[in-house]
Amino acid sequence: MNELQTTNHELRTLRIIDCGLANYRNVLDQQHQLWEQRRFNEIPDTVLIVEHPPVITLGARQSANKLLISREDLQKRGINVVEIRRGGGATAHNPGQLVFYPILHLQQLDLGVSEYIRELETTGTELLASLGVHAQRQKGFPGLWVGEKKIASIGVRVSKGVTYHGMAININNDLSIFDFLVPCGLDGVEMTSVLKETGQHHPMIQVKDKLTRLLISHFSGSVNNES
Repeated sequence: MNELQTTNHELRTLRIIDCGLANYRNVLDQQHQLWEQRRFNEIPDTVLIVEHPPVITLGARQSANKLLISREDLQKRGINVVEIRRGGGATAHNPGQLVFYPILHLQQLDLGVSEYIRELETTGTELLASLGVHAQRQKGFPGLWVGEKKIASIGVRVSKGVTYHGMAININNDLSIFDFLVPCGLDGVEMTSVLKETGQHHPMIQVKDKLTRLLISHFSGSVNNES
């Protein structure tokens, strides 16, 4: 696990932790612990960057949690199913997908929830542009799209003014995992990835580095790095 800490001229610190490939439930527990600490100002704003083994997560909006095969069959395929309390519906994670979970105190960043989600979308848009993919928002549908295909999903929760859960961006991952669900409850949506759109495979360590720089830009206001 690698950790980067950055500070801006106002002494606002952003801590970025690379969790590598990590079990979803373990990272969820870590988010809860960090949320509690951030709520009481015991830690600075923190972002976890991670890849997950195959897992399907179900959001708080039950009508958007649509599985196309049974949980038992998913387990047989090595895909876990986890119910969580974030916005949105069912989505999937697997290696080659870049996931990041910001634990941020929105009031201290002077951001409302809608503004925060737009910042996440802008961060994702800029990351994808650096990888040769033009992505955009669709009004009323959080996440990022390439034409009619979805390339990134957002599901956040804000409690006591502090965020957790976050954003998943398809980079090089196996998209067949999405065949087992209706992504975000949106019937007929096709998922895509950077690899599918460009034919280019990007080393995840390089993609994480690009994301780190963008997170610093959007959520700490500084590019002065401290390792």
